[in-house]
Amino acid sequence: MKAFLKRLVLIVATGVLWPVHGTSENYYVSLQGNDGSSGSLASPFRTIEKAIGVAISGDTIFVRGGTYPLTATIRIQKSGTPELYLVLVSFPGERAMLDFTGQAMGSRGITLSGSYWQIEGFDIFGSGDNGLKIEGGNWNRIVKCAFYRNRDSGLQMGQGASYNQVINCDSYFNADPPDYGDADGFAAKMDVGIENYYYGCRAWLNCDDGWDGYMRGADNASTIIVNSWAFENGYLEDGSDPGSQANGNGFKMGGSDDKTLSHDFTLHHCLAFKNKSKGFDQNSNMGSMILYNCTGHGNLNGNYVIYKTLASGKELILKNCAVLGPLGNLAAWAVQDYNSWNLDLTVTEADFVSVDDNAAYGPRQADGSLPEIPYLHLAEGSALIDAGIDVGLPYMGAAPDLGCFESEFSNPGVSVPSLPDPAWSTCYPNPASEMVTFVFSSGATGGVSIDILDLSGRITVHADPGSMQGSSMTVSIPLPSMQAGLYLYRISIGGKTAGTGKLQIR
Repeated sequence: MKAFLKRLVLIVATGVLWPVHGTSENYYVSLQGNDGSSGSLASPFRTIEKAIGVAISGDTIFVRGGTYPLTATIRIQKSGTPELYLVLVSFPGERAMLDFTGQAMGSRGITLSGSYWQIEGFDIFGSGDNGLKIEGGNWNRIVKCAFYRNRDSGLQMGQGASYNQVINCDSYFNADPPDYGDADGFAAKMDVGIENYYYGCRAWLNCDDGWDGYMRGADNASTIIVNSWAFENGYLEDGSDPGSQANGNGFKMGGSDDKTLSHDFTLHHCLAFKNKSKGFDQNSNMGSMILYNCTGHGNLNGNYVIYKTLASGKELILKNCAVLGPLGNLAAWAVQDYNSWNLDLTVTEADFVSVDDNAAYGPRQADGSLPEIPYLHLAEGSALIDAGIDVGLPYMGAAPDLGCFESEFSNPGVSVPSLPDPAWSTCYPNPASEMVTFVFSSGATGGVSIDILDLSGRITVHADPGSMQGSSMTVSIPLPSMQAGLYLYRISIGGKTAGTGKLQIR
């Protein structure tokens, strides 16, 4: 896990941070191109396969906008390097649509067996099987892509695929006729590897599950899902039910034929609603399942269904989670702290700004991040505000809120550190590389700690510079070798979070 987090490339709301290349080439693909040309902007190639064939580590392939009718699988077998990724991306300001609707049933759109690729900004639809299958490839990034109307799972990983990142992607309307029993939105399953990571993704109206972690042929896989939504799965695009073979779970966290295999899942700030079956489903998984700040609502067979005995050494932990409606079935032996059902709370629709989910289906923001929606955001005055416990993730106020959306409100019944100014802290230089200095002021007293966290909430740097000195303090912290990207910092005084901010590492 530590190695993964050290090398995890952080994708942020402002866009993707591509690797810096010392020397590299740009190649271009266009519907008006010719594979006999040079592949330059003025003389582009016609096919993505041609550009992949000539590109080497550090090169970028820009695909001009438009709809590309395709029938053959695009196979990506070569690899970049940790320092020099290969990049396949839609041309800036344009979007390439890879249309596989003419493909034979059973043929995949793209197979990726290479490593150190970044694939960004494509619509991949209509394939005869998976829209994209990562077959053993490692350390790949799939960013701002949409997978839909494929005839199996939109994006699937297997054959030991590990350390891949799927950022701000959508997967929907995927269905596998005539049986309708396998097409998920995202599938890290069967013989998949470890530490595959999803952030800011949505899966809806897939005929099987939103996320599927079913195991066969491997054991002890691990998956991390952050700030992602699964809704209305188990149905076809028109909303009809294809039958009982279409499972319809939001997040299916494992399972296996003999019910003995483990798939460790970590989910936080995830939302499951209106799925045909369960919201957060164990499905006989024997691995660890850790859920922080998740929300379930309106899942027909239970919002949280996790109750079967785990393998030795595995654990089930739920903290700061919320449910609107019936809970489901949770093991009595699970670690359940500060969830809406553990506390003396009655959760009603009045706790939320809105229970209308229509905006969740809407377009993403211009930077690729999830749409801003009022659905299941906590309303001012809700008892779920500041009702959680610190689990190492950034939050506002005296304590974390319950559920997947942190509010800007405070609970008057909970003591909140008094801060003289919302803009009370700063850090410089920002971006930073070797050293960062924090300057902050507060009326609070006590020991000071400073944490720098990646976007999955893992602490990458921790410092205890002493006690608060007067009303202000300046602290300089040396930085270890860290992957470039956006991080969050958290300053605590007297054991309470006094504020958070953003820090760019270069």
